[in-house]
Amino acid sequence: MIPVKTIEWIGGLDGVARLIDQTLLPNELRYLDVRDVETMWEAIKMLRVRGAPAIGIAAAMGMVLAVRDCAPTCRDDFCAAVDRAAAYLNSARPTAVNLSWATRRMQSLVVNHLALPIEDVKRLMLAEARTMVDEDNTVCQAIGRLGEPLICDGDSWLTHCNAGGLATAQWGTATAPIYMAHAAGKRVHVFADETRPLLQGARLTAWELQQVGVPVTVITDNMAAMVMAQRKVQGVIVGTDRVAANGDFANKIGTLGVAILAKEFGIPFYVAAPTSSIDMQLASGDSIPIEERRPEEVSEGFGRRTAPPGIRIYNPAFDVTPHRYVTAIITERGIVRPPFGEGLRALFERSPSSRW
Repeated sequence: MIPVKTIEWIGGLDGVARLIDQTLLPNELRYLDVRDVETMWEAIKMLRVRGAPAIGIAAAMGMVLAVRDCAPTCRDDFCAAVDRAAAYLNSARPTAVNLSWATRRMQSLVVNHLALPIEDVKRLMLAEARTMVDEDNTVCQAIGRLGEPLICDGDSWLTHCNAGGLATAQWGTATAPIYMAHAAGKRVHVFADETRPLLQGARLTAWELQQVGVPVTVITDNMAAMVMAQRKVQGVIVGTDRVAANGDFANKIGTLGVAILAKEFGIPFYVAAPTSSIDMQLASGDSIPIEERRPEEVSEGFGRRTAPPGIRIYNPAFDVTPHRYVTAIITERGIVRPPFGEGLRALFERSPSSRW
């Protein structure tokens, strides 16, 4: 049981970034070979590649694409090109902290190796992007191992949007404990919220769980209360695009409502979060920037008009869930429980080499 690879680099420095075009799922599994930074920006912006960890990796590969053919006359010119690429890629989507985390990491790599020939620096950039893929797989599997004991044999868990393998390099964050429980022989079933307006739960989460043999049932977003009231759900697990220092977190629009429902019905609510998604520079979720997307995603979803022409549309891509609704945050370094401010701070203090 190995999930499909979401994104990888094929070949050497003159190679391509290969990613699954997620806009075509579940009807077609097609790989997109990205050869330039403009195409990578478009892939991130248009959700061909999506999910906080995956777009961080995509941005790192995009920076390689941006500078690999660059022939600067001096190192200052090369650094300027790297910085322009970072700013350009960061503009694609503002909410997921992994994107800017990855571009800053690439910028730091360049600054720290300016004594080397520029062609060697380019090869180091590619090696770093590939390292991010390996790290992501290690992180997600660690989240899976830590989260798996929370799932009991015979459980049904609910998830919202897609924090599965398609949102990472391969294994997923919120689905990793489910994969591990399934592999351990536990009978685990998943309710996947459809996740309006782009249906990432129905199109992506259900597809990938089906691929590995995990029983899954798709429900529309407004059915979550009913399945909880009927005691069909024993736990909720979601991913995140950014966690603030106090435990507030941003995730796909609709997550806040699910968290409130889980609290009302006494169902544990877990957030699967690699430490790269934790932003200790933000005191609370009030400071998390929220991306607003095109109104057509609501009014003309998947090519068919479902709202009157000219009607006003409000389309935030994310909402922020206060930490009071969170039972625990599952990271690759351990499970953090309330009080989250102390727990998250201790998590990073134990790992001084982290980005914080």
